Amino acid sequence: MYTTRSLFTRANYEINQTVSWKMLSDDQCEEIVMTAFELLERTGVDVLSPGAVSKLENAGCLAAGNRVRIPTAMVEQALRSAPSRVTLCKRNGKRAILMETDNVHYGPGTGSDLTIDVETGETRKMLKSDVANIARICGGLKHIDFVTNFGTPTDVPEATAPLHEFEALVCNTIKPILQPVKNKAQAAAVIEMAATVAGGFEALRFDPFTCLYVTQSEPLLLGKDELDVVMEAADKMVPVAFANNLIAGLTAPETSAGTIVVALANSLAALVVSQLTREGAPFITGGFLTIDDRANKMQPYGAPEVSLMGAGFANVLRFLRLPSLGFAGATDSKVTDAQSGLESAFSILHAGLAGTNMIYGAGLMESSAVSSPYLLVMADEVMAMTKRIMDSLEVNEDKMARGVIDEVQPGGHYLSEPHTIYYFRKEQFWPALMNRKRFDDWVADGAKTLGVRSAEKTQSLLKLREPDALPSEISQKLAEIVAAVEQRM
Repeated sequence: MYTTRSLFTRANYEINQTVSWKMLSDDQCEEIVMTAFELLERTGVDVLSPGAVSKLENAGCLAAGNRVRIPTAMVEQALRSAPSRVTLCKRNGKRAILMETDNVHYGPGTGSDLTIDVETGETRKMLKSDVANIARICGGLKHIDFVTNFGTPTDVPEATAPLHEFEALVCNTIKPILQPVKNKAQAAAVIEMAATVAGGFEALRFDPFTCLYVTQSEPLLLGKDELDVVMEAADKMVPVAFANNLIAGLTAPETSAGTIVVALANSLAALVVSQLTREGAPFITGGFLTIDDRANKMQPYGAPEVSLMGAGFANVLRFLRLPSLGFAGATDSKVTDAQSGLESAFSILHAGLAGTNMIYGAGLMESSAVSSPYLLVMADEVMAMTKRIMDSLEVNEDKMARGVIDEVQPGGHYLSEPHTIYYFRKEQFWPALMNRKRFDDWVADGAKTLGVRSAEKTQSLLKLREPDALPSEISQKLAEIVAAVEQRM
């Protein structure tokens, strides 16, 4: 280090280690939390799972049919027993994702019906091979921290599609997996497959590389299948991400604060069920909150309100010490253009600055109708830029360069200084995809647009080999589990 000793001893000296950015103050978060508590206790929530109703009623909730009123004390107890941090590992057991405090991790989106073919650029239906390709692409992207399937493959049975997705993902990357499931049978099968890879259920519990993902799209109503997944995950002590998909003005109040209140009430009710199933079960929550664009009869993915409500929800969950799930990196654009870049970049930046622990959504286009590997690769670059901004700037004697400036003198240059040589790579962001060449050099290099460069990089990533391939006997066991479940279903 090129350090100049400080000339002064400072008292009460404060620093910003990273960029400080909060949508809501602690007092505002507390207001939202107390409102959600009151709704759960006074209004209640419709619980469509008989097993969950039974657990809640036996624990002291007031149940009248499916309507269950949950006392505040029970919610607070669930918040105390749920872990404030959840860890996900790589498939090889190495710690990879630490969902704690304001740690941020990014991944692709899920839920598309169509995808863009990596080789031809054509839009078509999703295949199982596309899921495998996304896993391999994510494996080569430095700032993608976890993987998930872009959408449901159409060349496998619909009832067991999540199993095929998980098989394709786990066989083609060692990164942690966020696996969507729709019911208990799918959840149990995915957990069995993950345990087979990990070396048993206990090994999976202590070094989990898989997180189940389930969505809830109704206000103050928890579906049977969704809660059955939550209870299955809790029983096996496997992390589950409970995602709210709510629309302000349709399935939630028109106001952003009201939408967050409804989403939080859903999440807290699901949390209580999780902790009644097994205390200490790892639980992550958050989701995708958007607005109703009545003029275009659609619900946008790139609207600023998506970032606004997502950041606010993340602040509330941080206030409650619950690991948070957020959404970013998607666009309403139909092609890779300026709109797609702007919408995906703004959301990636805002979700990161909000300290959202697990952020999914990158690569989704046309309001999630289409998934784009090219946009995912572009998003990885934006994530790198966002992380550089979040690193902020460090202020100390060495970084302020007092002695170096004095030595160079006015009008001098710093190119040959040891201080410059030392910090040349450490202090600056060096793009892997963005182009900074002069016009003539850019033309000489083929005058490639960002879209072309993204496509080329995407294709090159598919040629990389993922380290630590699964042993053939494990791959065979996974195929046997999928076949057995298909035969039962």
